[in-house]
Amino acid sequence: MVKISKLNKSFVTLTGGFFLLFVLSIIHLTQGQAEFTASQLLKDVWVEGRIQDIVVSLRLPRLVIGIFAGGALAVSGAILQTLTKNPLASPGTLGINAGAFFFVVLSMIFFPSLLGNFPFLTALFGAVLSAVMVIILSGKQMDPIRVALTGMIISLLFSSITGTLQLLFENQTNGLFLWGSGTLVQLNWDGVRFAAPIVGITFVFALVMAKSMDILLLGDDVATSLGQNVIVVKLVTWVIAIVLAASTVSVVGPIGFIGLMAPHIIRMMGVRGHFQIILQSFLWGGVLLIGADVLGRLIQPGQEIPVGAMTALVGGPWLLYLAWKTAKSTKGGDRQMGGALKPIKLPYAMIVTVILIVSIVLVAISYNGMSWSMEWMKPVIWNFRIPRVLTAFIVGIMLAITGVLLQGVLRNPLADASVLGVTSMGGAGAMLLLVIFPTVPVEFLPLGAIVGAALALSIILITSWNNNFQPMLVALMGIAISAFGSAATQVFVVKAKLAVSGALVWLSGSTYAKGWDDVQLAIILFVLFIIPAIYVTRGLDTLTFGDDIAAGLGLNVRSVRFAALIIGVAISTAAVSLVGTIGFIGLVAPHIARRLVGFRHLPLLLLSGLLGGLLLVAADFIGRVFIAPKEIPSGLIVALIGTPYLLYLLRKLK
Repeated sequence: MVKISKLNKSFVTLTGGFFLLFVLSIIHLTQGQAEFTASQLLKDVWVEGRIQDIVVSLRLPRLVIGIFAGGALAVSGAILQTLTKNPLASPGTLGINAGAFFFVVLSMIFFPSLLGNFPFLTALFGAVLSAVMVIILSGKQMDPIRVALTGMIISLLFSSITGTLQLLFENQTNGLFLWGSGTLVQLNWDGVRFAAPIVGITFVFALVMAKSMDILLLGDDVATSLGQNVIVVKLVTWVIAIVLAASTVSVVGPIGFIGLMAPHIIRMMGVRGHFQIILQSFLWGGVLLIGADVLGRLIQPGQEIPVGAMTALVGGPWLLYLAWKTAKSTKGGDRQMGGALKPIKLPYAMIVTVILIVSIVLVAISYNGMSWSMEWMKPVIWNFRIPRVLTAFIVGIMLAITGVLLQGVLRNPLADASVLGVTSMGGAGAMLLLVIFPTVPVEFLPLGAIVGAALALSIILITSWNNNFQPMLVALMGIAISAFGSAATQVFVVKAKLAVSGALVWLSGSTYAKGWDDVQLAIILFVLFIIPAIYVTRGLDTLTFGDDIAAGLGLNVRSVRFAALIIGVAISTAAVSLVGTIGFIGLVAPHIARRLVGFRHLPLLLLSGLLGGLLLVAADFIGRVFIAPKEIPSGLIVALIGTPYLLYLLRKLK
């Protein structure tokens, strides 16, 4: 009876999936600039003429590649969730897509013939590198929280480098923005002819390995006792998952969330056993991706919205739900933050830091990348360069203070505004303002950023309040919010018809064209928030002993976490409103400071602030002079420096 029930469930889900895919396919084939109805399609597609030419040469290849890409990503996600024992695993969340896309961009710039002749191998190399980094940095236990954070950081690393390359080589990568967000646009059958054999053969191998993956779920020891070669099974299944992801990236770009959603939908419908999960994940992955493409063209008829952005808009809330479930089932023990066993006295550390700050500020003011000038009262220096340096310094302080507060709240050394999704949602809010009011002056973008950041904070408060702001829950919710904000930004950039380079510069974080008005605003915001930030440091010191001990000492744990969270997000929002989306300062500066002055939050706050200002001024200077007279946004420079350091820290954390 049990087997019959399972067969019935599988039959129902398969039948329903095929029916839904058929309906979506008909709608999909009727969408485009050349409009015709479903009845015209079914009647005239068999007759030579305009409709047949459009369908066969353009729309059918797009539909077929969408089904193959969605199926491949879904199967890859199902396999990765089994291998890592992590419900949040997918090619997107583990950084595999980002690594593959980075190597595609790199090859297009420096080795175009290699990309033209071997696009799959190029993407495969990047995907393999990302997967190896996740495996090494996550450790043998493959803890779900650690895997999710590792994947996020690796994605940020490759995305930052990719963004820098796109800005530096705008002509060579001009056509990659839409494709880099994931698009099913096909001009002929070449993409299908390339990807279909790879996906088909790999899919068959995945079905063959289904029984071995069922045994693998019992645990390594049990699987070994049953005669399974665990290492070989894991190696083969990793290869299958990576090949499926790389083959899609090489044709349609990095598309996320399909590999996350489809396997969960299948399991929620009662399907069990890897053979059925893999088989039906392929079907429902195609349904989800074609559905997202249909939805994108319904939202903006006649204009391409990246299907990868649409899947993220739908998948972001799904990831929020999965993150909430994962964190609820994970014991959030107190995590050691790391620090100096013999801290340096604060005055000594402050003196050295101030000397470094003065030195870099003088150099940044005096050198423009091509010549030196000590005449600081010149209009170009006084009105542009000095305000820019001062704005970068103050914003760097604010970002570092944010990191100290949020790391204290979450008891998570990898926490800052970017991890909570505040930075990402702030950028999405600013872009939404441009969509609604296309002629709005740039000076009003901070209003949109404030609304977006406030929305991110509201989601965190609503989901975490009853759980006493459990650190792992807040961190995972932040990852989901960040992914959703990035996807929304992609959609808004396309809908606002912005110049790609201009949008990338703002979204990457830049102190370009800052004047004395910006300095005044930065000072006002800094003074407004620094006093409450200092006030909560004593409560954060008590939290370092753990929630139980802190409560026993009379501390209202929830109130302290709530206050510090509000203040930290407010400071971060103010920083985003001034210079755009700059991350990593709030991660790197507190780590350096903690290794110098120890755990106490007041000295940590003071030194971290100065180090944050130093780092952002240095990053802004490097970005301004490295390829002068062109510029690299300081946010990208910080990411390029900060991400490897974070990967090192993640490897060190136990």
